[in-house]
Amino acid sequence: MSLAEFDSLVATVLVAIFLLAAVLGFAMRETRFCTMGAISDVVYLGDWMRMRQWAMAVGVAMCGFTALALWGGVAPGDTLYAARQLLWLSSLVGGVLFGAGMVLASGCGARNLTRLGGGSLKSLVILLVMAVAAFATLKGITAVARVRWLDSVAWHTGTVAALPEWLARAGAWPLATVRLLAGMGLGLLLMALAWGRGQRSRAVLAGGAAVGLCVTAAWWLSGHVGEVPEHPATLEHVYAATYSGRIEAFSFVTPVAHTLDWLLFFSDSNKLLSWGIASVGGMVAGAFVHALWRRDFRWQGFADTADLAHHLVGAVLMGVGGVVAMGCTIGQGLSAISTLQLGSFIAVAAIIAGAVAALRYLAWREERRAG
Repeated sequence: MSLAEFDSLVATVLVAIFLLAAVLGFAMRETRFCTMGAISDVVYLGDWMRMRQWAMAVGVAMCGFTALALWGGVAPGDTLYAARQLLWLSSLVGGVLFGAGMVLASGCGARNLTRLGGGSLKSLVILLVMAVAAFATLKGITAVARVRWLDSVAWHTGTVAALPEWLARAGAWPLATVRLLAGMGLGLLLMALAWGRGQRSRAVLAGGAAVGLCVTAAWWLSGHVGEVPEHPATLEHVYAATYSGRIEAFSFVTPVAHTLDWLLFFSDSNKLLSWGIASVGGMVAGAFVHALWRRDFRWQGFADTADLAHHLVGAVLMGVGGVVAMGCTIGQGLSAISTLQLGSFIAVAAIIAGAVAALRYLAWREERRAG
């Protein structure tokens, strides 16, 4: 592959991920897909409909990634989340921080991107603060604490810290068979639970399936279309347009930080447009198109200073927690968990626990204020 061909491939991948992220943003806004909203519905109302929507998205993404891995369209060991050690403390602490933060900020990074597309200036402030906190945790002051006290605590698994690899090694079973049974089995189980019995909304569940398909398409685009066996300049095996050089899907904490960095230092030739930045732009564009289509675009701001304070604290917690846990409700809750990474199960459980704790706190605060 020549350098010109590589540059052409990068451009193609960036345009494709922008359009795919736009579809994701459109679908999320149309179906009100929101993990924080799903958890709050269960805690406050006992309504599991949107939680079933999330389960449908995870199940579809899990089956999709498993099919790609077995077909050879994606190399599981080359994904961003694949590592030979389990950073369990980082997943736990980061997940709790992110879960609590998304409640205080009225939604995760992805949800705030779709709200920004609908005219929410509140979401713009949240995303900017989240980006600064995330960048500080990547390379700044909070990065020191992350590396020293959290990332240093790890379980070395001896193989890729994913459920199929771990089970195959523990039981001396063929990896392909274990991946098929674990990936398809868990995915189909989640889809069955999402469909369930009794009251259901086909439109809501179809929205979950659409989100899961978008994640699957992102894995295929990054891991198959964007694969470059030999970079024309370095001769390294890389994946075009990704910041890490590995296979990436959707995540919306670190990419938001990279987007801010790219905008601030645009004239610096070392700051290149990447997969994550294109996906952030696509999410906002897709939500904006949906808002125009639904004719509900309107400017929104904070209610008062107390509202501002809660959202700023939430944005900081999301920025720090999202980097520490290596993902958000989309990055860990859909992309990483679809690959059956052990750390993603810990992170998702911690995100839910942090969100429930924050929801209970807000309810207690309102009761105390009313009393």
